[in-house]
Amino acid sequence: MSEREKVVLDSEDVRRMLVRIAHEIVERNGGDAVAIVGIHPRGVILAQRLRSKVAELVGEPVPLGEIDISFYRDDLTLRGPEHQPTVRDTRIEFPVDRYTTVLVDDVLYTGRTVRAAIEALFDYGRPRRVQLAVVCDRGHRELPIRPDFVGKNLPTSRRERVNVRLAELDGIDEVTIAELAEVGS
Repeated sequence: MSEREKVVLDSEDVRRMLVRIAHEIVERNGGDAVAIVGIHPRGVILAQRLRSKVAELVGEPVPLGEIDISFYRDDLTLRGPEHQPTVRDTRIEFPVDRYTTVLVDDVLYTGRTVRAAIEALFDYGRPRRVQLAVVCDRGHRELPIRPDFVGKNLPTSRRERVNVRLAELDGIDEVTIAELAEVGS
């Protein structure tokens, strides 16, 4: 970890936050059928964790899906040919029209990823409702998107980056804020 990076949530904080969000999902939906869908890559891991906690709370299986937004992004033409997206599987093996679908992602920033995920989800049907759960909301919205469940609000500058690290990918659960290095420094 660089000197410019600050840990804002450690592994125990992340665990507690996911337990709290699972309880909030169950309370807010009061017995309605809920499905959990993670946005690749880290949202899928978070969705898996949330799904097991929600299923434990409601005492029944909760459908789980994963969604890839690569071809739904609105910035593909801006990125140039050297920055082509990594395409991952989308798996939604339940009838979305029967469920309130909770989309899960790690960081909410401009709202463009969530917009793309909603568009991709609607290719599979029309959910009863769509809710959004994120680990961190860092502000700077460019679209009118608001999360329903937030682990932590992290007001940041555009010169900072929020890093969500998960044990399955990174060997550790933590959230950090890093100051982006200046170009040429």
